Amino acid sequence: MSDAMIWIGLVGLGLITVVTRGFFMIGDRPLPMPGWLRELLRVAPLAALMAVVAPEIFMTQGHAITTWQDARWPAALAATGYYFWRRGILGTILVGMAVMLPLKLGLGW
Repeated sequence: MSDAMIWIGLVGLGLITVVTRGFFMIGDRPLPMPGWLRELLRVAPLAALMAVVAPEIFMTQGHAITTWQDARWPAALAATGYYFWRRGILGTILVGMAVMLPLKLGLGW
């Protein structure tokens, strides 16, 4: 792939991002939306994050994980517990990594 094609793709993706994110700020008054749609838009980033993270936790190379000796399981449980305790995203990520790294590097899971 040529450098020009890469730059065209990057600029195009950037423009699409600016237009879609700025669409709601174009008007001088808020767009009328039903309450259910407003609620769905509020949780959409979390749903997108889960769509990326869940396959990483439950699958490896396209197949379901069949052993409990996988560092991702205890890390996901610890991170979930921390999130319900403190409700902080950064802490959730740090706790998950603090559990996963010793299991992966120390025990070779």
